Amino acid sequence: MLENDIIIAGGGPIGLYLAGRLLQKGYCCTILEKKTAIDPHSKSLGIHPVSLELFEKAGIVEKFLLRGLKIKKGLAFWNREKLGEITFEHCPGPFRYILAIPQWQTEQILQQWVESLDPGALIRQAEVLDITEKESGVQAIYHKNGKKYTVSGKYLIGCDGKYSFARKTAAIPFDGSPYPDSYIMGDFSDNTDFGRQAAIFLHKKGLIESFPLPNGHRRWVVKTDQRVKKPESRYICDLVKERIGHSLYEAEPFMISSFGVQHFLAKDLYSGRILLAGDAAHVVSPIGGQGMNLGWLGAELCFLTLKKSLQHPGYHQKMFEVYSKKQREIVKQAARRAEMNMWLGRAENSGKAVELALRLLVQPPASHLLAKLFTMRGLGRWWV
Repeated sequence: MLENDIIIAGGGPIGLYLAGRLLQKGYCCTILEKKTAIDPHSKSLGIHPVSLELFEKAGIVEKFLLRGLKIKKGLAFWNREKLGEITFEHCPGPFRYILAIPQWQTEQILQQWVESLDPGALIRQAEVLDITEKESGVQAIYHKNGKKYTVSGKYLIGCDGKYSFARKTAAIPFDGSPYPDSYIMGDFSDNTDFGRQAAIFLHKKGLIESFPLPNGHRRWVVKTDQRVKKPESRYICDLVKERIGHSLYEAEPFMISSFGVQHFLAKDLYSGRILLAGDAAHVVSPIGGQGMNLGWLGAELCFLTLKKSLQHPGYHQKMFEVYSKKQREIVKQAARRAEMNMWLGRAENSGKAVELALRLLVQPPASHLLAKLFTMRGLGRWWV
């Protein structure tokens, strides 16, 4: 039976980051990941300055900067009329931009980092079947290649997503519900004149977001009246053309998907010797790009909590309670910001009063404050 300090259920971007931080400090950990390989779809793409600061602290930020694209400015439109710009140049340094990089590349960087610290830490094709708490630790049984294996540790961290097996095993309630909003999303070759700028269109028929990606690609996110069951590139092209007059018909599509949005928050982020992080602990709307970054903020707080708990094992319950309280507060703040982003993008909120308010918000000095909110400033300053 493999002995560890920490077991991590889930080897996505949050589990990998947490593992890297623990391994850096000399702790032994095993990551159990059900997937055979990294998902090749781009999915989440925006890394906010607060996360880049964490990566700098961990000594891996340069690997991201070499592969990502720096978005330093966003253009705001009302229907097709440009209202103004949101620049990040007045935000706190050193990272005065949002870094655009497909999630598969983010996970690749984090996986390579973990493997450089401990080549055997990440076990793929490992489906967790059972988690049992012992008097002084946790035991997990997982299935791989037709066989069952057992791994033990002092604590187990559930980083295993929205449908977390770890959370269900710990019987922690996951409170929340879906929002009424739905979107269609696609990555295309970039045929705009926006360059490295993002563009947000608050249109009377619904929000359109457009973000640059590395390698001459661009992501489009379009508000829809209802969830599109079979998303096709032609449908995005039609909506973009109808609302803002831009033609994507000749652009090459690389990824098309549709999604609804939800908000869920675990009642507690721990039970006994089991902790939760990432989507296993909380799900917020992806509009605004906070979800994965919120997971990293929580993973850093989780790491600091685990480090103290391993040093002072008799006090781990109190430390877990503090972790849960702090991260839940951060999540609630982030959720409110995401809800405001969605509210602005709804067709029913396209009246004159909202337009006038936005005209003021996209001009200095209000635009400087807006830039800080968009880049998640004011969240998670507990590690400084």
